[in-house]
Amino acid sequence: MTIAPPDRERTAERLLRTSAKHSYDPLTEIDWEAPLVEGRPFAPPHRSSLYGTALWEELGEERRIELTRHETASVASVGVWFECLLIRVLMRHIYDQDPTTKHVQYALTEIGDETRHSVMFARMIDKFGCPAYGPDRVARLLGRSVVLVLRQISGFAGALFVEEILDALQREAMADETLQPLSRQVSRIHVVEEARHIRYAKQELARQWTAAGPFARAYHRLVLGGAVYLATTRLVHPGVYAAVGLDPRRARRVAARNPHYRETLAWAAGKVVAELGELGMIKGPGRRLWRRAGLLPQADLRGSDPLV
Repeated sequence: MTIAPPDRERTAERLLRTSAKHSYDPLTEIDWEAPLVEGRPFAPPHRSSLYGTALWEELGEERRIELTRHETASVASVGVWFECLLIRVLMRHIYDQDPTTKHVQYALTEIGDETRHSVMFARMIDKFGCPAYGPDRVARLLGRSVVLVLRQISGFAGALFVEEILDALQREAMADETLQPLSRQVSRIHVVEEARHIRYAKQELARQWTAAGPFARAYHRLVLGGAVYLATTRLVHPGVYAAVGLDPRRARRVAARNPHYRETLAWAAGKVVAELGELGMIKGPGRRLWRRAGLLPQADLRGSDPLV
């Protein structure tokens, strides 16, 4: 049985205290009976995957709002999928560890947070009147494999990546008074509680990465690249476009080439890309997958930044 080191225990104890003071039950904190506000978007329009394209201009104001409704539902349903994967990673992390340690107890607390978040996202999708899009069949199959190869380091790095992207998008949404109140309420709860999860993942990742040897580092760089590519390219399900009357294949191609949407992804991931890059986790063959996901600077995309 592994005993948590003292510095890990101090961090976990602080996080447990914060959790006791700032945890929310979305079933009671959110007024689920309140009607949606007509004419308000569900996410900032400039973050839409089609914003700035000819297709966006064709939609008109009403269908643009409808697109933000379905895109928000798609991201939320992918969030539920990812949180299920994260729970498995956390459970595997603590399986053989001493449950009397604060480190394990905080991991269990985080698992409880994630289950509440998944219920919250599911309730929001239902309130929006949208399907639970989730990732496509290929991504679901790959997800089953990814969770088996995501070990301690790549598991925490993958969690940090997704949490930081959602944090950036939701911090902007929660402060935007022009959006649907429900979108803002869900964003606020998630941002507050994910701040603890991000801190936990950062410290555990740094601790484990420092102790890892060269072969372990190469393995985790590659696995992380695959997980990042999978998560980033599945945020918006093609069914979203069909829901607003667009050809999903055409719209998906337009979104993939849309510089505005690529800028949004790069902006949302900017902080975590810098942090993981500083650790040395974006190197080797896995770096190509970060490029293909559109998360590296334009100079890198042209190939001027060598693979190392």
